Amino acid sequence: MNNLAKFGAIMVSCVMVLSACGKDGLSREKTVQAKTDTTVTTKVIGPHEHINQNPTPIKMNRIGPHEVNVEMTSQITDIEISKGEMYKAWTFNGEAPGPVIVVNQGDKINFTLKNMDPSIPHSMDFHAVHTAPSRDFANVPPNESGSFSYPANNPGVFMYHCGTKPVLAHIANGMHGTIIVKPTEGYPTDSKVDREFVIVQNEWYKYNDMDDFTNGKPKYVVFSAKALKDGDVNTNGTVGALVDKPLLAKVGDKVRFHINNVGPNEVSSFHVVGTLFDDVYIDGNPFNHMKGMQTVLLPASGGAVVEFTVTQEGSYPFVTHQFNHATKGAVGVLKVTKDGNDDGSETMSH
Repeated sequence: MNNLAKFGAIMVSCVMVLSACGKDGLSREKTVQAKTDTTVTTKVIGPHEHINQNPTPIKMNRIGPHEVNVEMTSQITDIEISKGEMYKAWTFNGEAPGPVIVVNQGDKINFTLKNMDPSIPHSMDFHAVHTAPSRDFANVPPNESGSFSYPANNPGVFMYHCGTKPVLAHIANGMHGTIIVKPTEGYPTDSKVDREFVIVQNEWYKYNDMDDFTNGKPKYVVFSAKALKDGDVNTNGTVGALVDKPLLAKVGDKVRFHINNVGPNEVSSFHVVGTLFDDVYIDGNPFNHMKGMQTVLLPASGGAVVEFTVTQEGSYPFVTHQFNHATKGAVGVLKVTKDGNDDGSETMSH
């Protein structure tokens, strides 16, 4: 079979397995036993049914002043999105959202995607780069690797996601994340910032259900913290992750959040309770500098850098002010103490 015929066969197979309940028998009901002895019923396509691939660390190596190699995986990994509720997520590197990628403005990114999924092609769509999608966001077949290169010339906080059809299924099942392109000249407030975090908002729907992805309302809307460096808080898109284990700051700190709403469908009205945003950079671009904002509106895929000052000890919840979504889980807490360490006190949440 030549390469073109092989690729065509793969794409036909992809459409068949994504149908969720086709006659080919690849889709079936499966009961997943959770640690809490509760059960949830999911529609898992046949080739994924017994797969739970361990998270694979992202590989990033700077090979020159303006060139970086990035290697990621597409894989199937079980994630507990709420207590006792497992989701057989389609992921990058076994995380959903995927690991944060940080490069410098002007870097050339040499990107490799290793597709560990045995049945479905996947791809990478970086919102941070200029390139022809038909060439550099191309599908990587199952159990193969693809490599692509492109420049990251614009600073900001950008979404990345799988761009394989149907794109909605790949994003909603977990294939999304954030890439930060650091501005060459930095931000005018850099010298004033004491702590910084990456916060990502995403939605969860009925498992692998295209009708619900398209026409339904999200079951959960959640926040994650993704690690900027070793030792930072790093969570998946799980309900309560940043309430059960709050982020920490000390009195007087100027805090920077790199925030990104990866959707796939809903807007975010990002707000920190008990303070105002001193400085906001829409899409993370220093040129888009605003001051004194109470809430930042983020469309699906939208990003921003927000900075604020915490003046007293206590709990500072952060939410989307779409409060139906906050009720579904889009709440985190920044705990402020005298010295910036956790004092064991109870936190307030919304």
